[in-house]
Amino acid sequence: MPQLGDPNFYRAVVLMLEHSETGSMGLVINRAAPLTLGELARGQNLGIATGRKEHAVFLGGPVEPQRGFVLHDDAEQREKHAVLPGLFLSVTLDALGPLLTNPNPRLRFCLGYAGWGPRQLENEIAAGAWLFTEATAEVAFGQEPAKLWDATLRSMGVDPAMLVMGRGMN
Repeated sequence: MPQLGDPNFYRAVVLMLEHSETGSMGLVINRAAPLTLGELARGQNLGIATGRKEHAVFLGGPVEPQRGFVLHDDAEQREKHAVLPGLFLSVTLDALGPLLTNPNPRLRFCLGYAGWGPRQLENEIAAGAWLFTEATAEVAFGQEPAKLWDATLRSMGVDPAMLVMGRGMN
């Protein structure tokens, strides 16, 4: 929402991975970095399927921007954590290599993550800084990233043009 005021989250769609009493963690899944998977693979000496070379790397959030997170739908991948039905998270180079060379799984590689301390996210939601909805693997992969924010709002019955600045965050 506009009142958040943090440029890291301007029109961001964040897939929440963890939410507990100790804090929250998520990945911004709609903000492309000025880096392709081909460039990333070359820098790490990893092979890559031809069709993946021009795919974007995403800015997953401002925390630990050097750390990589791979969202994918490859149920055969050994190193993975289930996020949602049909959506997995892998965080090691051992997992990244096979995912890059296999042209079939859908994937999003994110650098960094979004993090919140205890009760911080709840306070931001209460202040009207965030809207939330249920996520699916299809939402994470099925929409062009540049259109994901708009499409997500519309799926919630919200017209993006009608969003206005509310009371400020304190």
